[in-house]
Amino acid sequence: MLKVGVLVSGGGTNLQAIIDAVNTGVITNTELRVVISNNKNAYALERARQNNIEAVCISPKDFEERSMFNEALINKLDEYDLDLIVLAGCMVVLPETLIKKYPNKIINIHPALIPAFCGTGYYGLRVHEKVLERGAKLTGATVHFVDEGTDTGPIIMQKAVEVMEDDTPEILQRRVMEEAEWKIMPMAINLIANGAVSIVDGKVKIKK
Repeated sequence: MLKVGVLVSGGGTNLQAIIDAVNTGVITNTELRVVISNNKNAYALERARQNNIEAVCISPKDFEERSMFNEALINKLDEYDLDLIVLAGCMVVLPETLIKKYPNKIINIHPALIPAFCGTGYYGLRVHEKVLERGAKLTGATVHFVDEGTDTGPIIMQKAVEVMEDDTPEILQRRVMEEAEWKIMPMAINLIANGAVSIVDGKVKIKK
């Protein structure tokens, strides 16, 4: 049984997609142990409570120094003996000590195709603004392992989404979530939970 913790910051739509996938059997062999948010007002915490998943807030604002927050976050994650940490709309930069402690055990959903639209500054609605500014015809989403870089970890899965002529950043954001993010994140977790994912020479290999 894959023991999973989910880190969130906002409404938790990707979290809901994961919860729904577990409940309907799209994700198997998986237990959602905890949802942790840096934002006490994040609706994602309510989504967790509604599904009998432990909901915890650990906010940097509650600590005098960032290092103290980092230590508290790591200690809390360690309590749950997790096999996988999922970043589902988590807007906090993870401490390097956490990434090193959980090598190839942290995955993220990025709301665009890596490496075309990624790196510093490519997060949230800003990603979709940049896609439209550059006149791209395709965008999408990427699930990848997290390493010490920004959006540089091995790619697990991607799904393309067409950009329409009359798209606004908000409309495009919604379509990417519905057509890509909410589909490939559950699929990636299920593959990991069932031993189908490995990393060879820095690249993900998926067993058929």
